[in-house]
Amino acid sequence: MTLRPSIREAMWMAIGAALFAGFIAVVAHSREGRDPASQMASRAARADAVTRMQLGLAAASEAEKSAVMAGTDREATAFADQARASAAGVEREIRTLDGLLKTSGTPGERELLGQFTKDFAEYQRVDGELLNLAVKGTNLKAYGLAFGPAAQAVEKMKAALLRVAAANENAPETKKITTLAFTAQTAVLRLQTLLPPHIAEESDQKMDAMEAVMEAEEAKVQAALDGLAAVPDLTGKADLAEAVAGYTEFGKIKAQILIFSRENTNVHSLAVSLNQKRKVVTLCQEVLDALRRAIEAEPIAGGPYGGEVRPRELEGNGK
Repeated sequence: MTLRPSIREAMWMAIGAALFAGFIAVVAHSREGRDPASQMASRAARADAVTRMQLGLAAASEAEKSAVMAGTDREATAFADQARASAAGVEREIRTLDGLLKTSGTPGERELLGQFTKDFAEYQRVDGELLNLAVKGTNLKAYGLAFGPAAQAVEKMKAALLRVAAANENAPETKKITTLAFTAQTAVLRLQTLLPPHIAEESDQKMDAMEAVMEAEEAKVQAALDGLAAVPDLTGKADLAEAVAGYTEFGKIKAQILIFSRENTNVHSLAVSLNQKRKVVTLCQEVLDALRRAIEAEPIAGGPYGGEVRPRELEGNGK
């Protein structure tokens, strides 16, 4: 006797066959979109984007360090521009990789890119502050004034005071003149030697202490010059007038030096570079390294039964 399926059984068999056929079609379509060659190309594109991000980050960091250590405003500005351009390149690569990860890659890779994006935003914030400080270069400007115009003004004053003493070595008040001239010279030299440490100092409190010493030395210089001006034999003498002019010039330059020194942009930018910037760069590099390893470890689907085929196996099969 022939057994025929009931109508209900036949319907279930038909539905089952349709579902199985649909499953096969989905699997086939998926395998067509995930063939080994396209997977390798996708992985290579993502890895290349990460490499460019790593290189851009390294280039930006190197240019930033050069901007901080630059000897002139022009050099600092040029290096700062290079740093910003390299950072902009990293930003472009973030967008490129984000687009690639929307169609390929893994959730882990997308999570790592998100973490890098956050860390890189902090990098840019720190870098913006640092480069703005480096370009101002106020400590370099202060050093330039201290060892240039300020030193020249001191030499002008010293030379004039030496001439005052030499011209009056036989005067009735020779001892007084010599003593006052020596006092003024010594005090102004102390003032001059306090300028470089002030420029290099990071602490405002220590700067305050140095400036208090400077004020004491300034009082000594002024008292000595006033004493010389009160000597009858020196009234209207050109050498004394030149000494006073030299000291007045030095005082104006010193005031500008202290303003630049207080801004402390080179000292601050170096501190930021060695501390905050170094830490955020390390974080960015670590995330990029992890992202690269994740991409390179991603298996390639293939093989006769849908197993995973590594790149070296693909190369061997292609021979």
